[in-house]
Amino acid sequence: MTATPLNPAAPGRVVVYYQTNRVDGALVSPVELARRCRELTAIIVGAIHVNAEPGDITLNDDPADHPDNQAMWAELAAVQEQGVAVIGMLGGAAMGSFERLEPATFGTYYPPLRELIGTYRLDGIDLDVEEDMSVEGARHLVDALRADFGPDFIITLAPVATALSGGGNLSGFDYEELWATHGGQIDWMNTQFYCGWGVLDSTAEYDAIISRGVFPAAKVVAGTSTHPMHGKGFVEPAVLNKTVASLAAKYPDFGGMSSWEYFNSEPGGTAAPWEWAQAMGAAMEQGRTR
Repeated sequence: MTATPLNPAAPGRVVVYYQTNRVDGALVSPVELARRCRELTAIIVGAIHVNAEPGDITLNDDPADHPDNQAMWAELAAVQEQGVAVIGMLGGAAMGSFERLEPATFGTYYPPLRELIGTYRLDGIDLDVEEDMSVEGARHLVDALRADFGPDFIITLAPVATALSGGGNLSGFDYEELWATHGGQIDWMNTQFYCGWGVLDSTAEYDAIISRGVFPAAKVVAGTSTHPMHGKGFVEPAVLNKTVASLAAKYPDFGGMSSWEYFNSEPGGTAAPWEWAQAMGAAMEQGRTR
């Protein structure tokens, strides 16, 4: 960790998931994103997988230290120097990482993950649990990360939207049950309003989460699909901007916005993917000044 991130605890975050890091062989530059979007809070680089062979940790399909990743890590370090947090995304659609991090096998599989976080000086970790995990396992993992990396280390979750509003869930455990004991240890949640689990064509589904009175708006970052190819839930930019402005106006402590994923984000597409982050910052500012 090379710099103090830009107020990750403050509301109104702009968070970008960064998984596809090359297009036609060229690096998708995180430095360019940070340069063009002063409101950027965090880049979440993914996806980290804890594989079946103990010690086998990969970033997508390759070891994190694969030569093809060297330019990416160098740019992410430069982004940190600008005060933007670089967070590692753990898990996602590939199964097995969180099963292996249950208490029974934690001692075997956690140390290499801890080493990777330290080696690449990550500012935090995003726990994208899309498989069955016990609430005890989730608590144990959060406790270990906090003990190993301290109070300034960023720990985020990535629940589907319905998991916070009393509906369906991908993670096995109950987020309200986890929150009751560990909410103070979670910096925010990159909540998935896409792929059939929610949509941000209005404020209604975000309102449904806040109205339960469990999760504060400051901790609920609204996540959206940035391109139709990323699955159900893509919202046309003009409509999304209106929703975001309304959320910022309705909730003074609105947690902010996150995107899945960066490289072809509309409205700029692959030529100017940073325009999504710029638009989110502008929409939140518009809402706050209503």
